[in-house]
Amino acid sequence: MSRLSDKFQKAAKLNVQTMGFRTSQKTAREPSLLLILSITPEALKNKADMDKAGAILIRPESAPVTPESAREIAEIYTEIPVGVYIEDADEKVTDALAEAGCDFLVFPPSSRLFSVSEEKKTGKIIQVESSMDDSLLRAVNSFSVDAVIAADTFTGGAMSWHELLIFQHLANTISRPLIINIPPDVTEAELKALFEAGADGVIAEDSALKAGGLKKLQELIGKLPPRSARKRGKVDATLPHGGGGAAAPAPDEEEEDE
Repeated sequence: MSRLSDKFQKAAKLNVQTMGFRTSQKTAREPSLLLILSITPEALKNKADMDKAGAILIRPESAPVTPESAREIAEIYTEIPVGVYIEDADEKVTDALAEAGCDFLVFPPSSRLFSVSEEKKTGKIIQVESSMDDSLLRAVNSFSVDAVIAADTFTGGAMSWHELLIFQHLANTISRPLIINIPPDVTEAELKALFEAGADGVIAEDSALKAGGLKKLQELIGKLPPRSARKRGKVDATLPHGGGGAAAPAPDEEEEDE
């Protein structure tokens, strides 16, 4: 199991409100919503306050992330899960990234399919598009992936009800932890709405954050109340109904005269 997956599991146990008596002592230190910082290797060299991030997602800029640079970053941030966004690579590269200490790898839906070393316990995260058919979204539940990123939603501007409906639908359909991209000016109310809709993690783009923005996001996440228990990945199939309304009950059989 990757450390990122372990963080999601610990947060899930902490988030569910239990019935009956509660203890005042927290049983886990993981925040309710995992904050993932998306950043380039170049920007990471001069980044401060990295302890405010729950995980680091290294994304390529002018060139793909090399196993050498990934190893250097993973050796510096030993307490934080470090992952790499894979745009185009082969199995040798992904194995080298796992060997370099990457905790998880993120794959866009268009990337080629290849295995990831099981010995290194490297997690796999795939992106989905909100416009995908429900059958495709449900198919994710059959794959051995640690989490899912909804990459094309809520990338800027105030959250709309339509976007919130999409998030709720994705969380209801996909049983894996759901990660949402958020804009740098996300509000406390919007984070709470995302959390209640079923988001398990959020990705913040480092280049869009202002000074102290990472700390502010973590403070907003720290204010989130426990989430009520919910069912995920158990969306019942909706069968088409005829237009004639409810079917009439079968008439009682009359006894035949002897």
